[in-house]
Amino acid sequence: MKGNALLRLRPFVRPHARGLIFSTVAGFAMMGAGLSIPWIAGRAIDDLDLGRTQTIVPLGLALLGMGVIEAFMAYLRRSSGAVASIAMERDMRDELYRHLQRLPVSFHDGWGSGQLLSRATHDLGTIRRFIGFGLIFLAINLVQFAVVLFLMMRLNAGLAVITWITAVPIMVMTFRFNLRYHDISRKVQDDQGDLTTIIEESATGIRIIKAFGRGRHMLGGFRKQTDVLHGSNMEAVRLRAFFWSILRLLPDLNILAVLALGANSVLNGGMSPGDLAAFIAYLQSLAWPIRSVGWILSNAEEARTGAERVFEVLDTEPDIIDAPNAIEATSCDGRITLEDVSFHYPGTSAEVLTNVRLDIEPGETVALVGATGSGKTTLASLIPRLYDVTGGRVLLDGVDVRELTLSSLRSHVGVAFEDPVLFSMSVRENMLLGDPNASEDDMRDALETANAAFAYDLPFGLDTRIGEQGYSLSGGQRQRLALARAVLRRPQVLVLDDPLSAVDVHTEHQIEEALKQVLAGVTALIVVHRPSTVALADRVALLDGGTIVATGTHSALMGSNARYRDILSMEAEEIAEEVSQ
Repeated sequence: MKGNALLRLRPFVRPHARGLIFSTVAGFAMMGAGLSIPWIAGRAIDDLDLGRTQTIVPLGLALLGMGVIEAFMAYLRRSSGAVASIAMERDMRDELYRHLQRLPVSFHDGWGSGQLLSRATHDLGTIRRFIGFGLIFLAINLVQFAVVLFLMMRLNAGLAVITWITAVPIMVMTFRFNLRYHDISRKVQDDQGDLTTIIEESATGIRIIKAFGRGRHMLGGFRKQTDVLHGSNMEAVRLRAFFWSILRLLPDLNILAVLALGANSVLNGGMSPGDLAAFIAYLQSLAWPIRSVGWILSNAEEARTGAERVFEVLDTEPDIIDAPNAIEATSCDGRITLEDVSFHYPGTSAEVLTNVRLDIEPGETVALVGATGSGKTTLASLIPRLYDVTGGRVLLDGVDVRELTLSSLRSHVGVAFEDPVLFSMSVRENMLLGDPNASEDDMRDALETANAAFAYDLPFGLDTRIGEQGYSLSGGQRQRLALARAVLRRPQVLVLDDPLSAVDVHTEHQIEEALKQVLAGVTALIVVHRPSTVALADRVALLDGGTIVATGTHSALMGSNARYRDILSMEAEEIAEEVSQ
């Protein structure tokens, strides 16, 4: 962590500093109005004691006026602070989301979605509450404490010293509380993130849970995590309860001592009844600042750990970015070259791909065949730079893809994955993710090409919302929509990772017939699991042991490569079993 996390919030606080300063000034005005009330009340008591009744009405009106001012300033403080802090939270959330989009796939592979979600919601909310309320009141309460002690000194120095002595154990306990609560607060927020992950996964995987009848099992895991969160929360509660109870007890003991000593001073003529009443009122005005110390400090620690967690994400530098002198690929012939490509995932040393060599000519379609776990999807992900090679080069038209701007590279490369990812928006909005400038005719052509014209028969046509991850559609429908999105922009290079895995045999045939038209004149790499899909390819590359061991036409490899025949026969048997079921 680079320095105190709360101090690092300054770039987000600065644009809204005016609102926060105004809130603080209003808070000081509220404090001033409130502190004038005990003095006015004390004067009224002394005047009554001396029989000066003519001052009671003016003093009463003064009390009413200070009360109205205090209430109005409280409104201004709260409203202006809330507006500024909520705007700051919005800016932080926007920046966090923007940064998440810049981070590579490898980052998201290693992070639970619940942990990211808790940072974007709970942690940012905690920071906002501290900046918009806790921090302002910390400043106000410190000033109020100093002013009240000064006013007490003027009324009775001896009684003020007693108040000072009471403050010493409070400061010691506050320091110790601060040290312990930071670790507890971090644990609570981490446990909250783990629980959010479980909830999010259970919601998205509810069909699997129900299909396998594993509701009780998942509930057991959920309860186990809630017990962990409950335990860490209770640890925090016990610490706060002990600290806050002491903060309530010490001021009450102080008032008891002041009453005893102050009454004796009044009887001996050391101070007037009005001064004693004002002193006690000032002492009581310190009750909230003292008692709020516990809440403010716990909120500060929660905000600090929340900021630490947020900056853990913001401090992660994206490693797949435009090079300093990146080239804008304005045109594309579509020649793909893999030169001695090697790859291993971050944090591991095991090579998934080793010295892969492959040339794909413009307009050529190559089918990538290999056993499960051979690295086919990984290889396909290297072309649009979802991952970067750890050895060798991937070239587009003779230029290393790392030397091209990401936007221009991905504008020429269309991608459809085996797991079709759709969003909880309309069909139209999902399609426009592929090309935001696409016309209605473009979308119709793409949908018809992918045999996804069913979208027009949905209740609201292309404006029909398809639910989270598109689960209101069948698996085949989702995959066809994802395929339509990939071909919408008519890219010069298509990377299709088993795009037909979730469609039936009849639909597969229809899509393959349509794809023949799409692939004409387009460079394509198709990760193949179904033997029938090989017919779409001009050549086949066999990936085995992390490297390309053979290339050629389907018929040539069937006649000369036993490993190729074995893989296709295994795939055919699996598909036959699916059909028979």
